[in-house]
Amino acid sequence: MSIWQPGPRPAWVTALNETCDPDWVRLDADALLAEARASTGLDDFGDPRFEEPFRIFVESLNDERSLHAIGALLIRGDLMNALTIRLQLAEERKRHPEVTEERVERPLFITGLPRTGTSITHELLAADPRHRAPLHWEIRYPFPAPEAATYRTDDRITQADRQIRLWCEIVPEYDQVHELGGDIPVEDIQIMGASFVSDEWMGRHVVPAYSAWYATGDRVPGFEFHKQMLQHLQWKCPGERWVLKSPSHMGQLEALLAVYPDAQIVFTHRDPLCVLPSVVSTLYSTAFVRSDEVDVDAMKGWFTGETCAALLGGMTALRRSGRLPESQCYDLRYADLMKDPVAALGGIYEHFGLDYPDSARQAQRDYVDNKPKGRHGAHKYDFADTGLDLDEERARFAKYYETYGVENEA
Repeated sequence: MSIWQPGPRPAWVTALNETCDPDWVRLDADALLAEARASTGLDDFGDPRFEEPFRIFVESLNDERSLHAIGALLIRGDLMNALTIRLQLAEERKRHPEVTEERVERPLFITGLPRTGTSITHELLAADPRHRAPLHWEIRYPFPAPEAATYRTDDRITQADRQIRLWCEIVPEYDQVHELGGDIPVEDIQIMGASFVSDEWMGRHVVPAYSAWYATGDRVPGFEFHKQMLQHLQWKCPGERWVLKSPSHMGQLEALLAVYPDAQIVFTHRDPLCVLPSVVSTLYSTAFVRSDEVDVDAMKGWFTGETCAALLGGMTALRRSGRLPESQCYDLRYADLMKDPVAALGGIYEHFGLDYPDSARQAQRDYVDNKPKGRHGAHKYDFADTGLDLDEERARFAKYYETYGVENEA
């Protein structure tokens, strides 16, 4: 299978990886837990259900990883960050029980197959100054709690920006796949990362044992942790409503509703035949940040036509069952969003009975004008790269095209 691939490594990345042995970076579950306790002076990690997936993930990394030296450093930093957040959150909820009383009402979630416009929809809704969207800096460094007066000037923005932009230093073409920055809205799977019930960990690393656990594991603890984080983030910096996003929610809608029964959900729709090659390209690029040995054929098997069809079928079945009322759902076509973003967003506001003032429309227009498509170069992919039969795949999704009015693009 041929897919878009990054160019040569920058010289400094190659030199560092050649000089350092990734095995010098110790990844031991007990040692990481002890270090997090020692560095914070705290002992309570909160809900103990995190420990099983945490240990499975670390074990899977050690047994199955093929990290280069920088990749090993990155994941160690990610693990310590997640454990530290758990300790700090548990401590805050004991010292400030009022945080536990914060209400998260009618949050607006955006989901759909990957690469169907979920990110730009999220960013545009976040441009409405009344909305609250989680930004990378406050998810990476959530303590102390963000405050309204310094939300756009906090020193942690620059710190987080340097760290996340390192991905693009390691793989310069990454900006063509997905824009990264300290003040850019992030996916819910990053918020849920410290629960260790999140496919954020699988998206960055090839970890089959953890993936197997995740496939059958209880997803509710991930959303419970997610809600605790939203309570913390809005405590001193509230908004009128949360706007949230993750394609991963397509496979865990029941768990989402168990924690957020009043959720309002926007489903994005695009031709799945355009989704398939783009997803594989994105997975490859993300894993390539941390490893020189990325198995493209294995990634091809992670997200197939069958996978797409199962996710779309599950979403449709849930809605038709009545467990997810249509009043809580809105279908947004990618083609409409690309044609006229503000007009397309207007349908969301109208369906959910939300006020849509001129100030919000203008803020969203300004966001579009200041973010031209492809400013970092084009993310190139083609259905032919998948090796699949075009007519067979079109037939697989015929009912989906008809039900949701989705255009053939491939």
